Amino acid sequence: MNTNKLIATLIAGTLAISACDLNVPDLNNPGIGELENNPTPGLIANAATGLLIGDRAGHGAANGYVAQLGVVGREAYIFDPSDPRSVTELLERVLNPGSPYGGAFWGPPYANIQLSQIVIRACDKITTCEAADKANGCTGLSTAEKAAIRGFARTLAGVSLLRVVVTRDTNGVVIDTDRSLDDGLAPLVDPDVALANVAQRLDDALPDLMAGGEEFPFLLEDGFSGFDTPPTFIKFNRAIRARVAVYQKKYGDALTALRASFIVDNPANPIDLNLGVYYTFTTKGGDVALGLATRNIYVHPSVSAEATAGDKRLAAKVAAAVQPGASRGLASNQAFMLYPKPSTSVSLIRNEELMLLKAEALYKQGMQVEALAELNLVRTLSGGLPPLAAPASDTAFEDALLYERRYSLLFEGHRLIDMRRFGRTNQLPLDRTIHKRNIRWPIPTPECDARPDEERCTRSST
Repeated sequence: MNTNKLIATLIAGTLAISACDLNVPDLNNPGIGELENNPTPGLIANAATGLLIGDRAGHGAANGYVAQLGVVGREAYIFDPSDPRSVTELLERVLNPGSPYGGAFWGPPYANIQLSQIVIRACDKITTCEAADKANGCTGLSTAEKAAIRGFARTLAGVSLLRVVVTRDTNGVVIDTDRSLDDGLAPLVDPDVALANVAQRLDDALPDLMAGGEEFPFLLEDGFSGFDTPPTFIKFNRAIRARVAVYQKKYGDALTALRASFIVDNPANPIDLNLGVYYTFTTKGGDVALGLATRNIYVHPSVSAEATAGDKRLAAKVAAAVQPGASRGLASNQAFMLYPKPSTSVSLIRNEELMLLKAEALYKQGMQVEALAELNLVRTLSGGLPPLAAPASDTAFEDALLYERRYSLLFEGHRLIDMRRFGRTNQLPLDRTIHKRNIRWPIPTPECDARPDEERCTRSST
């Protein structure tokens, strides 16, 4: 994977992501070699900030992660008159590994992972300067500062790799990412092995974060407000770890991670369902605006048709479109209200998801009463619906869980993953007879060109 240009983009240019007083200078294209061979505190701090930019890359684009997963997960339509592939490729054909659609969500996450490894090596190389040393002119980083940066970088690498895993699924991903070019290409592995690697990266970050003192030696964007110090960032790390554990079906691990996360679910106290970490966007020069704030994105008709009457989540998130849309035999007269402006934030993970992860984990651990109480807490608070009675079967509970996840996490990038992990992708509607169910992304063409005998490169997206 040739990711050097992508990495250079992340650590160069005006990093004007939206953060209070986040004034990062134009770095005028500092070389990757300089960061690796002659690191300074400033270079390392800017590269750490670059990890935030790299993690956000493509997430909120008009044809990015949330949008594409929304289309193939039958949450959304994209009727873009200048690019019909949002229908022709995502819905009518198997995904093309050489296109910006079928080949998406591969290069940028791996560039971010590689940058995280460069940052970690730079921390190992730079001079250690404790407070007394700095007072005497030492210009390195303290032991705590190094630990904080390493813990941050390992966490962001795990988040980036998770995006590759959930999009590629059984088609395979690369997890051996820190190897020399002389070592040849690392193998592609199955999702269970890859998820274990993501979990390990997140777990490996914990000791560093715990030793990282009270502040990061760089600024985090506004979307991490409340989670922008090593002690509070641990709660974010554990939240992602809980998501991974549920995907692994390791429900005991999920409950352990949730206890250390930022979950707030005591019904005796105020519960902020939207507490969490977000990707932020702005229209400032040098930053990225939210591409989901476009009139080309419409709501799939099944979203409203299959909602329970009176579900206030639907009323809050879906409304009549300014103008009905249609393309290639499809039509919708509804639009999302989730992303009204180019500066609207997009959830990375928030309390409402953690509560639903907890309900799932409790049920799978045999605590059905507690699980139902947690599920009903979300249902009543978020949906304004009456609580459910005890489900008659495991399938009935899964039905209820999938319903709450569908409307609580609507158009945030979860529906396809949920339907796939519960083995229900055959329930995704085919709106026309020519439509396909694309449920995973293929290995991109450039990666396969380097692996001419790789069987996984022949696997389909359906």
